[in-house]
Amino acid sequence: MQIHKKGLLTVILGGSRSGKSAYAENYLVNKADRTGGRLVYIASGTATDAEMQARIDQHRLDRASMNWTTLEQPVRLEEVRPVIRPGDLVLWDCATTWLANELYEGWDTGTPCIRQPGCMEEKVSRLYETIERLLQTGSHLVIVSNEVLDDMPMEDAETKIYMQWLGRIHREFIRRADEAIEMDYGVATYWKKGEKR
Repeated sequence: MQIHKKGLLTVILGGSRSGKSAYAENYLVNKADRTGGRLVYIASGTATDAEMQARIDQHRLDRASMNWTTLEQPVRLEEVRPVIRPGDLVLWDCATTWLANELYEGWDTGTPCIRQPGCMEEKVSRLYETIERLLQTGSHLVIVSNEVLDDMPMEDAETKIYMQWLGRIHREFIRRADEAIEMDYGVATYWKKGEKR
């Protein structure tokens, strides 16, 4: 079934610490000031070490002063759909972390998805469907993701699989996007621009 997209889709890519998350947050906060709408933050990060926990804690503090509704959703993005309301301004940060979480889901209880034939195909198909559904309800969805394809060495098979999936997902995001932004050193370059609606 073809779903007609109503909301705007903005994709923001950049290297680690490039300023993409701060840019995305300010982007939607400014839009909320102009047009109204509830700010919803979908966080994919999980605390795997002390540094990551500190970063998550800092992000929470930063968002608290801006009236964000935060949803912690490291896997199964589709589970946020019932929480999204008409007119919401939604920020998903980030797709890179979500992909790693999904690839290794099941690691502690058996065989992770990365080692199950067809598993990621199903998850990515569900991801695209979820994005279309979120755009049916919310007025604007901003997706943040890391551009790691130039940074990471492809030394092992699982890293190659991760990078291949990330490249496919990024291409599809950009194809669907109304706006595509690349962040470098805190500076935004627009590769696709235009709020059409």
